[in-house]
Amino acid sequence: MIDKIVPDAASAVADIPDGATVMIGGFGRAGQPVELIDALTAHGAKDLTVVNNNAGNGDVGLAALLAKGLVRKIICSFPRQSDSWVFDDLYRAGKIELELVPQGNLAERIRAAGAGIGAFFSPTGVGTQLAAGKEERVLDGRRYVLEYPIKADFSLISAYRGDRWGNLVYRETARNFGPIMATAATTTIVQVDEAVELGTLDPESVVTPGIFVDRVVAVGERDWLQDGVFVGGVDLEGRTLADAGEDEAR
Repeated sequence: MIDKIVPDAASAVADIPDGATVMIGGFGRAGQPVELIDALTAHGAKDLTVVNNNAGNGDVGLAALLAKGLVRKIICSFPRQSDSWVFDDLYRAGKIELELVPQGNLAERIRAAGAGIGAFFSPTGVGTQLAAGKEERVLDGRRYVLEYPIKADFSLISAYRGDRWGNLVYRETARNFGPIMATAATTTIVQVDEAVELGTLDPESVVTPGIFVDRVVAVGERDWLQDGVFVGGVDLEGRTLADAGEDEAR
């Protein structure tokens, strides 16, 4: 019987070794697998390479992982914002390596890894420092640079519901990088708000099929993810306080 449910986040990440490359889902706090990140921080695997859209917010989640000195390198598209002081301090002190990747290229490089694509040409970054040392080609009169896939040993992602086979559905913008990261790692570990019985999920609503998922841990209802609750200035749908005010005005 296929059953990918594991009892808790700690056991889900227990075999992540030193030096692993770990993809972590999320767009800021929206869709970030905070419970899995906390478990990885407690686990203590070091010298990690982390692939994420951001470089952490405040002092929790990914920022806490960085603060503990467990991350050697981060590959991301948006490392700095008003509350990214943990990354800022580490980077300025030369304690963490950064590979800056434009967001579209980041998503496509991850997707390419999952799709088995060896490389692709992108116009993004042409003529900038981001293209330094990369192969360049003119296609149909436009300049492109060669980009390679990003793959990982482990992916940590968050979904709304999942079953014991690993089929997943997401909630609105919390989906973000989850589906492509699930395909691009040797081992995909997913935290879900609720583990449901087989047959509960509408097959037409399943975004990530279980073939891409190795472990599922149910973390239950999380207070900081409730509608209208803002943590770090962002709610479940990734809205800021200002965004919510605009929505109310509409």
